[in-house]
Amino acid sequence: MFSKILVANRGEIACRIMRTARRMGISTVAVHSDADANALHVEMADEAVRIGPPPAAESYLRIDRIVEAAVQTGAEAIHPGYGFLSENADFVRACEEAGIVFIGPNAHAIGMMGDKLRSKRGAMEAGVSTVPGHAGEIADAEEAVRVAEEIGCPVMIKASAGGGGKGMRIARTLEEVREGFESARSEALSSFGDGRILIEKFIENPRHVEIQVMGDRHGNVIYLGERECSIQRRNQKVVEEAPSPLLDEETRRAMGEQAVALARAVGYDSAGTVEFVCGQDRSFYFLEMNTRLQVEHPVTEMITGLDLVELMIRAAAGEPLPLTQGDVRLNGWAVETRVYAEDPYRNFLPSIGRLKRFLPPEDGESERDGRRVRVDTGVREGDEISVHYDPMIAKLITWGPDREAAIEAQADALDAFHIDGIGHNIPFLAAIMGNERWCSGRLSTNFISEEFPDGFRGAEVTEEILARLVTVAAAMDHMENMRRRRISGQVEGEDVTFSSDRVVWREDSREGYPVHVECESPRLIRIRPAAGEERVVEQDWQPGRPVWRGRINGQPVAVQVRRVVNGYALTHRGVTLELKVYTPREAELAALMPVRDEVDSSRLLVCPMPGKVLSLSVSEGDRVKAGTPLCVIEAMKMENILRAERDARVVSIRIAVGDSVSVDQILMEFEQDES
Repeated sequence: MFSKILVANRGEIACRIMRTARRMGISTVAVHSDADANALHVEMADEAVRIGPPPAAESYLRIDRIVEAAVQTGAEAIHPGYGFLSENADFVRACEEAGIVFIGPNAHAIGMMGDKLRSKRGAMEAGVSTVPGHAGEIADAEEAVRVAEEIGCPVMIKASAGGGGKGMRIARTLEEVREGFESARSEALSSFGDGRILIEKFIENPRHVEIQVMGDRHGNVIYLGERECSIQRRNQKVVEEAPSPLLDEETRRAMGEQAVALARAVGYDSAGTVEFVCGQDRSFYFLEMNTRLQVEHPVTEMITGLDLVELMIRAAAGEPLPLTQGDVRLNGWAVETRVYAEDPYRNFLPSIGRLKRFLPPEDGESERDGRRVRVDTGVREGDEISVHYDPMIAKLITWGPDREAAIEAQADALDAFHIDGIGHNIPFLAAIMGNERWCSGRLSTNFISEEFPDGFRGAEVTEEILARLVTVAAAMDHMENMRRRRISGQVEGEDVTFSSDRVVWREDSREGYPVHVECESPRLIRIRPAAGEERVVEQDWQPGRPVWRGRINGQPVAVQVRRVVNGYALTHRGVTLELKVYTPREAELAALMPVRDEVDSSRLLVCPMPGKVLSLSVSEGDRVKAGTPLCVIEAMKMENILRAERDARVVSIRIAVGDSVSVDQILMEFEQDES
């Protein structure tokens, strides 16, 4: 077994690998760019080596510097994590030439399966079911249009060397094929240095299901069940679960056996994932093979009880797999959500800045059905979320004895996950957990676009959620009032009386909810609404805490809290409401207050994210229609097309190609098109 390994990655996956290595008694070496000099993975490692400036191309993608770091520190092996160089056959060869073991598959397998064109041919030869498409490289946009005409729209345009949703586009018309080809190739060149593109038939209403395989260097290969990854946005996974609610045992076995057959055909000898696109009828077709550890591997670990990183390390050290296919057992259900630095209320655009507060839920087993929570992260409070790297902050994984329990555990954990300082997608993830279609398992890769066609504006305010938030607001207000009285020296008695009647005022709808509050003890409060049943509140909260935790009628509840004048902005289950707590007289006066008109910004194109201007599609004086592309902004390695919201004429353009732009910067001005 190795005594020291180098982790050629950053963020949560570097920290996750180091945790396993530490448990195995293996010391670790971190590599870092200048931007990551004080990162958590650097702090966790036994040694750290600087490998370059912030851009990945000058640091985490520099094979020579990483190999040199391993040689200098005496590391016997390198684990690449995922992304960066994890599927680079040249990196494997460079490690071998330096006498360093690569903890991952061999160069031949990576070369065969890491290239989408070659992997599809290999899958066909191995007898794996494949999607109809063009098996060759597409030279230019015109050829892409011709191929799409032959296959028939809709088609999937994707980078041969791609991954993580980069370089992928769905085109439903030939014009979208032409536009999508150029955009996908540009993104592929920027992200992977490889602009080759292929085109396949797009399966309507598809599901994304993948099989985890594990091999060793003795010819053994097994599969460890499947993961459903259908909840995606821009071809990037957002929520994953294991097992899949789609599959039955027969389909699971058929997919697993095909995945193993493909792995055996290329001599696969580590952890890998064979991805399939599935029809709702359980038909399945090979999509690609990821020759690395997947982001979503924790859900497989949760239901199998296996540590995939440990299996990879042991396989790389020459040990045989410690189990056979017959030993694999799937236990319970696991759900993973990806917590991203992005603003779901602004079309999920990237957000950067400092984590002023970062309070994830605690890892471990809960008191309910043995449910478990796991948080994989590479940041801590005070860290900076940089424009240079992927926007994922953390992965939140929950386990339960069945799917319903795992989803409930996930919803509870999201409610307790507090982040301040940057935009994040926790409210959106919480809304998914409460979505009826998700809960019933009726999934497809179109889920987000179909369930949130106009973007995310917050989850539906159900009667139960509203009742919980009104109850929490009243309980917190009562506790704060008691605290103020104690501080001021006031004592309730015959001479001084305090009204226990309050009105919880909902600011967005300008409605009031009268309640009567009775305090049995500092921690036990009874809330009697004017309409509805009494609610008994047991709370463990102190003013200033950003998360309210307690029980309402015996059920555990967590609510995000932000103080506002006369009340609180509360977030729970993806709903955010501003609730103010008034006396009955104050509520009467609040109802008379005028409503402030919103500012009209329709004549401006405001930058929704920090980034760099890659291209401009219009000039001053141009008339544009709603939906017309105006410019492309690159942020966190993704290209974002900003489009016109309505018919207008471009009056002025305040940016140029190559400019760095900030959030809320005015990019263009318009006037209404009267023609």
